[in-house]
Amino acid sequence: MYCFPRYLAAFDPKSVPHHFVDVLIIGGGLAGLRAAIEIDPGLRVLVITKDALEQSSSVYAQGGIAGAIKSDDCFESHVQDTLIAGCNLCDEEIVEMVIREAPERIDELIRWGASFDKEAGELAVGKEGGHSHHRIVHANGDATGAEIMRVVACWTDRLPHVGVWKNAFTLDLLTDEDGCRGAVVARPNLGNTLVWAKQTILCTGGAGQLYRETSNPEVATGDGIAAAFRAGAQLRDMEFMQFHPTMLYIAGSNRRLITEAVRGEGAHLIDCQGERFMGDYDQRMELAPRDVVSHAIELQMQKTGHPCVYLDMSHLEASVIRNRFPGIGLVCKKFGLNIVTDRIPVRPGAHYFIGGVSVDGEGRTTVPHLWAAGEVTSSGLHGANRLASNSLLEGMVYGAHAGAAASREALTMADQFHVPPLVHCESSEQADTLDIADIRNSLKSLMWRKAGVHRSQVGLKEAEETVEQWCHYVLSQQFSDSEGWELQNMLTVAYFIITAALAREETRGVHQRIDFEERNDSRWRRHLEYQRKIGEAH
Repeated sequence: MYCFPRYLAAFDPKSVPHHFVDVLIIGGGLAGLRAAIEIDPGLRVLVITKDALEQSSSVYAQGGIAGAIKSDDCFESHVQDTLIAGCNLCDEEIVEMVIREAPERIDELIRWGASFDKEAGELAVGKEGGHSHHRIVHANGDATGAEIMRVVACWTDRLPHVGVWKNAFTLDLLTDEDGCRGAVVARPNLGNTLVWAKQTILCTGGAGQLYRETSNPEVATGDGIAAAFRAGAQLRDMEFMQFHPTMLYIAGSNRRLITEAVRGEGAHLIDCQGERFMGDYDQRMELAPRDVVSHAIELQMQKTGHPCVYLDMSHLEASVIRNRFPGIGLVCKKFGLNIVTDRIPVRPGAHYFIGGVSVDGEGRTTVPHLWAAGEVTSSGLHGANRLASNSLLEGMVYGAHAGAAASREALTMADQFHVPPLVHCESSEQADTLDIADIRNSLKSLMWRKAGVHRSQVGLKEAEETVEQWCHYVLSQQFSDSEGWELQNMLTVAYFIITAALAREETRGVHQRIDFEERNDSRWRRHLEYQRKIGEAH
């Protein structure tokens, strides 16, 4: 294993400000804010986000939140759909726990003011790939994440014991022999601050920005995963990056997501010759799970030599499509496309990171006093492929669980903070010659080509050698802003994605090895785990 440094930046505890809270929450997306709501009001809580709250992946979630809430549906069906999509690698107890809480969490959002779409006075539910029933609750057509985040943010604002630091970059977690003690946080114009906490909850989201094609916002650079590893937490399932099948593919446009609900409403996938091709790959057609559809699209693009395929909704009722997908309609209109008459160019893109920090059902990591929730984690819910619209549900459930557990433990601890005498004062080599943007773009391109939808030993070995080379001269550098720190975190996470993808010599879910095309349960129905040795200096 490459020898990773313990901290990104040098700091002297005697020369920087100190801030003390009971519970520190790193990340202001759905999981982070839901955790904050759960903390006992007698405790002081601080939520830290490296950008505005509106920049979390939760806000960008289009499709909806899944739950068996209709009379013709049941928990067992939702559980079974999740297990099937997860390709025999889910933790069945975790799946059962999360799915059974879905109606309660949806009701919770409604009580807080969420305005979900309705039909005939009842909640409207859609159907997406891999689901056997209509169970996707949505808001404003295709803006569910934004509505949920609006409600949860408003609810959090009412809590006087919860503070928020925006535009603050969490460099690293502070640890001693007893576990996590808080974090080193860089604040604009204020330098580094040591935030000490009785309990810390990590909710920093995923790592889609490692790939050239992604639905993720700019902030999704794997910071929490990398920081947790440096602090000694176990990482798991790092090979499983989910690629969404349908990203809008137009020159000049951000790679915007075209929600799975479009196919749930009946849209067809056709190639450049107008052929509806999904029947050649799976009998479930466009409603196959995401790993199957992404794989099929890649193969069809190779077959036709065309850079994309197309979504066709021209056979569907125009008024229904316009009302159901207003956001997508506006985006496409900017580029001269009418979603009800024109073919929409799409191709896969990195969407959801299934791997991450290992947690149990309460969100407990392998480091004492450190919890985690949401996309930063490997909870066992998704297995080797996430079922559509289970992510917002996971954020709600695990945010609540981690918040409650951290709150209980913080309440048992005396209001006395132990500050280690010396944390990290060494000086690193000052970075002044690196073109950070060039390395970042090169990394994103490399990961897309060699560790993307289709993988092979030859390509992964090439990626491994290149990333290790970059790590040697980038991770030893001393950066002074988020651009450099993000690159260091991206390289750290990329290293483990590639390492795990090389190790898993089979195809399972989103991990597609073209040199090992079959699933091998006898050898690979297990998790790959990575953890630095406690006390390891580098």
